[in-house]
Amino acid sequence: MIKLIQDLPAEIDGLDAIGTVNREDYQKVVDPLLERAHREGRRVRLLYRFSAEFQGFSAGAAWEDMRVGLHYLRVIERAAVVTDLGWLRDGVRLAGAFMPCAMRVFATAEEAEAIAWLADLEAGARISHRLIPDSGVLVLEPHGRLRQEDFDALALTVDPWVESYGELSGLVIHASALPGWESLGALLRHLNFVREHHTKVRRLAIVTDGKASELAPRILQHLIHAEPRHFSSDKLAEAIAWAGERSP
Repeated sequence: MIKLIQDLPAEIDGLDAIGTVNREDYQKVVDPLLERAHREGRRVRLLYRFSAEFQGFSAGAAWEDMRVGLHYLRVIERAAVVTDLGWLRDGVRLAGAFMPCAMRVFATAEEAEAIAWLADLEAGARISHRLIPDSGVLVLEPHGRLRQEDFDALALTVDPWVESYGELSGLVIHASALPGWESLGALLRHLNFVREHHTKVRRLAIVTDGKASELAPRILQHLIHAEPRHFSSDKLAEAIAWAGERSP
């Protein structure tokens, strides 16, 4: 069975898996939790506890787990799995590398640490972004090693705009240096985000200093659909204006 964990900080949702988990557990407990978060427009920080009494998933539950994961992929911001079961820990670590949300495994004795990681204010976005409605330009400013959930947050802003208007006029990336990625999963999510969206951006402005940054447009023009151009770091306003220009 699965039951909700009640004594957690307000920003964290918790699930406790006991015995054998079946399809009905997902339908009665997990589905309503994630659907409510989706309706409220919030993302879930999930504590998923598997005690020593956990015996496994039924065949129906395994299917529900995959279905729920695919359906609510972008609702979950990060997940902490708490268990001492070796087979489960290994499986979660392997799957976590390919998940779009950040996922970490903690031992049962480390549950307080898991809660602190979920509640950490530093879990906020590593990419500041703003969409300028008048011009359809998205401005990105990375300020830390990028995580999987950063790209989900971007998609929540970009996808509705693209659905309504067909494309972004421009994308402006303003950074002092390339920030790198927190994990392999973050890199894979970044690549997938680019694959899904690069044909929906008309112009790409790279606002940064350094010789390598000046070469970037020459390289990117062979890899992406958008027209790239480099601007020095003091030309942010000029870059935004160029990215939003419409062809005559």
